[in-house]
Amino acid sequence: MKWNLPNILTVLRLLAAPGVAVMFLYFSRPFADWAALLLFISAAVTDWFDGHLARTWKQETKLGAMLDPIADKAMVVIALMVIVGYSSMSPWLVLPATVILFREVFVSGLREYLGDTAGTLKVTKLAKWKTTAQMIAIAILFSQGVFEHYLGMSTFGMDQAMFDAIMTGETEDLLGLHWKNAGMYWTGALGLLLLWVAATLTLITGWDYFRKALPFLKEDR
Repeated sequence: MKWNLPNILTVLRLLAAPGVAVMFLYFSRPFADWAALLLFISAAVTDWFDGHLARTWKQETKLGAMLDPIADKAMVVIALMVIVGYSSMSPWLVLPATVILFREVFVSGLREYLGDTAGTLKVTKLAKWKTTAQMIAIAILFSQGVFEHYLGMSTFGMDQAMFDAIMTGETEDLLGLHWKNAGMYWTGALGLLLLWVAATLTLITGWDYFRKALPFLKEDR
């Protein structure tokens, strides 16, 4: 194994994946939300840097090629698990999250079965866009969770603070709460929309990989 800066960044990104969940196990909210968001964004940034540096410095290695997709999948899977578990939007997130998780397991199974011929399932440009869409959607959904818990409001419906403002007639407070709630609503809606876009790209790329693998799955081979 050859250790260089791109590989070190990839390993750190791989270790950061379970770190997102650990934040919620050992720290209280909203600190856990902020820590998980910053950790996820840092890992997403290194996803671009490690590949860029490896190509620019001509330091591409078998170790990096093996760990890079694993780190991507681990980060996405664990982050989605945390978001679905802690977000008030979880009923709306379950289906796209399920699609993404199913595809990752399915394609990983295909690559494992194909063994030496797994090079047939090389990462495509569309698959890279899929990963980018997933990362952006998850980062936005994490930020929505931060605002929701930090401001003590729910993305959908009326929270306790808004109800109290209505009952006491504090219209200025009510207006401020309205805009904050509206901001959180649109943040959550944008994250959910992008997650559905990512899920759609996930299905398309999953089908493309399956189509390419079909000739190797015929019985006469």
